[in-house]
Amino acid sequence: MPPGMPHRFHIVDVFAEERYAGNPLAVVRDAADLDAATMQRIALEFGFSETTFVVSDPRASEPGVRVRIFTPAEELPFAGHPTLGTAWVIRTHLVRSLPAAVPLALGVGRVPVAFEAEAERELAWHTAPPITLGRTIDPARIAPALGLASADVAADLPVQHLLAEIEFVHVPLTSVAAVAKARLDPTAFAPLAAEGFPTAVYWFAGEGGPRGNELRARMQWFARGSEAKAVREDPATGSATACLGAYLLEHTGGDVALRITQGVEMGRPSLLRLEARRGAGGPHIRVGGSVVEVARGELL
Repeated sequence: MPPGMPHRFHIVDVFAEERYAGNPLAVVRDAADLDAATMQRIALEFGFSETTFVVSDPRASEPGVRVRIFTPAEELPFAGHPTLGTAWVIRTHLVRSLPAAVPLALGVGRVPVAFEAEAERELAWHTAPPITLGRTIDPARIAPALGLASADVAADLPVQHLLAEIEFVHVPLTSVAAVAKARLDPTAFAPLAAEGFPTAVYWFAGEGGPRGNELRARMQWFARGSEAKAVREDPATGSATACLGAYLLEHTGGDVALRITQGVEMGRPSLLRLEARRGAGGPHIRVGGSVVEVARGELL
């Protein structure tokens, strides 16, 4: 970055009910002059799971505000919490009014983000891109990769590979206790990785209670780059939650309306909303949550 060309940034917690919860995100404004290599270095400097860069004028948003998403190791075409957090920053700080929706132009195409009131807070919702259901895995093979017994894996739903540009293995478990106990083991997972299954695993179970619409979830993956082979955990994973919507539509048959808690074991509790239904044009899936700003500043 040339000297004398500062870029303002915002740090927000996404899927957070309060500050210092949810999934943190750095959003860099006015980034059209930054090349991909510089964006990658900035993302590594922040060290969050993702950093986004607003590279077009938000006031000319058709077909959408162009945004690029980087992990510390690579660029992504789509990710859930960066989509919501970036749209919130654009709406709050980069346009003069508070529009009901902010369309983003991402690597997967146009992704609209809508804003809706819920009690005393506001939720941001993104519509999921197309999702593909892939191969299934024998529960007896996935259980050791999570440090679990086969009995901890639910028998009434499959273990399945899902793809929404980002790929996951979704694993239904029998209890919240199993969700808390599980740990992704790279050595035990290696045979499945060698067969082409993604090394990002999302596991979940019902929270119970009278409402019957509460889940507990976790997501761990093998880091790349300098942390290759290290296992990292995500406090809130919007893209995996969107995949869960497609998975549940396929395997349970009915519409889906869920509140999903993630990140508890990390000390960053997150609350994600998931809505999924079948329509005339195919599945309609959206993921929502709150966004809380925690910091702002300049890159020098």
